[in-house]
Amino acid sequence: MQRSADDGILAQMIPFLEGQSLSDAEQDAFFQPQVSEESVSLYEHCARALDQTIALTGRHGLPLMGSGDWNDGMDQVGRAGKGESVWLGWLLLRTLTLFVPLAQSRQEGRAEQWLAHAERLEAALERHAWDGAWYRRATFDDGTWLGSQESPECQIDAIAQSWAVLSGSADPTHAGRAMDSLEQYLIDYDEGLSRLFTPPFDKLTPNPGYIRGYPPGLRENGGQYTHAATWAVLAFAQLGDANRAYALFNLLNPINHALDAAAVEHYKVEPYVMAADIYSVAPHCGRGGWTWYTGAAGWMYQAGIEGILGIRREGACLCITPTLPAHWPGFSAEITIENTHYTIVVKAEGLLAQQDEHILLDSVPLPAGGTPLRIPLTLDGGQHRVELTLATPTSSER
Repeated sequence: MQRSADDGILAQMIPFLEGQSLSDAEQDAFFQPQVSEESVSLYEHCARALDQTIALTGRHGLPLMGSGDWNDGMDQVGRAGKGESVWLGWLLLRTLTLFVPLAQSRQEGRAEQWLAHAERLEAALERHAWDGAWYRRATFDDGTWLGSQESPECQIDAIAQSWAVLSGSADPTHAGRAMDSLEQYLIDYDEGLSRLFTPPFDKLTPNPGYIRGYPPGLRENGGQYTHAATWAVLAFAQLGDANRAYALFNLLNPINHALDAAAVEHYKVEPYVMAADIYSVAPHCGRGGWTWYTGAAGWMYQAGIEGILGIRREGACLCITPTLPAHWPGFSAEITIENTHYTIVVKAEGLLAQQDEHILLDSVPLPAGGTPLRIPLTLDGGQHRVELTLATPTSSER
């Protein structure tokens, strides 16, 4: 298929890094990588990574875990090359969903292969990973399930639930039930924390990896790992569960851990930056861990702006899909895209549920309807105003 002469960032040519292959007895190696003579487009780099991930599929049809997926502390779960990752399955599904349209305009055959694998993977996840009330996390090399109701440790893991929702591919009934279980077993509003999983690792056989080197309830070993907790905010928002998304966002907001002197003494770290982790076991329950360096800060920002306020850019459109808690009358936001300024005003109490939403761009009505609401961007360096009035239930319907 003929492509545009200007494919943007995906057309940029980038070399590879070269280095020695690991032997069967090696888990890692230290060396100075070299820049290869071969260069391919950024799109091709991404496509080859997807091809390799698809090729590394286990006996249940799920991606291989290897020596750790997102949770690198679980580095023994799939070390022998047989263990599989449920979380990585959801992430791969979402990635394929985003990349298939790009492949269709470049390599129709590759797009068809990706689509076929996505269908097989989606079916495998529902068939093998659903545990009755939540999704399992992974299998060990010997086939033992991790993150199952039968697991003595790590019975439920947060990221397998949140990414079932964020993938957009899980059975809707299962996805909603999974998030209910996440809240029931992992979110502790009294202690102000959201656990990564529970119970922590302590003596489990087979050995999950160096994650067990952390004391139970610290960092990845069953504490709050804030990066993962922000994904749950986004998942609740994607389900349209505004009140739970907002409640969890507030729970994660560090300033709410320091509302009085006693709370400051209890939390012990800076309340004006995100903490990577919060301990979940006495006598340190509620104490913050590493601060400043964590990528959770960026995810927290995204959870608030894109998840709750529902503001994001998609190409030539500004998308607005608010997921606001019932007590909010609305909000206003100021954003700058390139050199163009937009004022966004959202009112959530102007219409009844049976009425249509109203949207104005610079006082001119735009067609409402559709999710998300898409507003054409005019990047002219000027000032623009978007006004959106949401249809909301009456007080008796809330």
